[in-house]
Amino acid sequence: MALVHLGAWLRHAQYEFTTVTPATHARVNARPGAGKARTLRDVFGWSRPFDSSLLPVEALEAMQAGKLLEPQAGLFRSKVRFSTLGSMLFAHSAYPTQGADAVFFGPDTCRFASLIESTLRQQPLQEQARILDVGCGAGPGGLVAARQTGARAEVVLADINPQALAYARANAELNGVAGVQCRQGDLYGAADGLFDLIVANPPYLVDPAGRVYRNGGGSLGTGLGERIVAEGLPRLRAGGQLLLYTGVPVLEGRDPFLAAVGPVLRRAGCRFDYRELDPDVFGEELEMPAYAGADRIAAVALTVQQH
Repeated sequence: MALVHLGAWLRHAQYEFTTVTPATHARVNARPGAGKARTLRDVFGWSRPFDSSLLPVEALEAMQAGKLLEPQAGLFRSKVRFSTLGSMLFAHSAYPTQGADAVFFGPDTCRFASLIESTLRQQPLQEQARILDVGCGAGPGGLVAARQTGARAEVVLADINPQALAYARANAELNGVAGVQCRQGDLYGAADGLFDLIVANPPYLVDPAGRVYRNGGGSLGTGLGERIVAEGLPRLRAGGQLLLYTGVPVLEGRDPFLAAVGPVLRRAGCRFDYRELDPDVFGEELEMPAYAGADRIAAVALTVQQH
């Protein structure tokens, strides 16, 4: 409830913040004068340490009650960030997202939400549709889809990380999305039955630390995305759709993710569309040994329709 109360207060204060990539965040916070927060955006967006006098007593009390405050050299630091996405507001982990249970939100989230919105504008769901967000993180995929569909949609937000589900549950309430179920488990093991829409924005990088929000599995980070496609097809109702936003390393012009999932989709007789949304993301990762043979990492969208 502390996350909900804090988010409601920030919304009333007309707070807005667009979360950037970690590399951009580090550069902005390294600028002269950026070492201490002066505004709400500094506290809850840029994750800068702040003096307690910057916030009203009720906000500090809500943060203390929810264990969202961290002492830092005579100041405090918020353990939570808030990002705006259109008219919606989302709580997620503070920068830097180094914890094993960190919950990420950033430019990928914006592209993912845009993919869902554009797809559902072209092919609207029935109001009674069942929607599943696999690896939901803070819940933006499922909640954006629910907003597009209507109040009678049934939404399941599933994640293996209990911290992610805590944020997702708070974000559903903060954004007024009813009928949301939060389930913990590994991919589809967290949910029962068939769905009209499955959305997913899985981690897709090779992370030596194995952080769940970042590590995509397999030698190139595409393992989770491949599982989501293969295991998701039997969970779609007739005519149902799977929308996957992910990143793939391109190796000498070859796309290993498409090479893996394309045959699976063709054997299943599904119609699908696959396209690059951004040809070059997380370029700094190319310095890692796992990407020694990669030309680039591309952000891609896969749209699948069950027969």
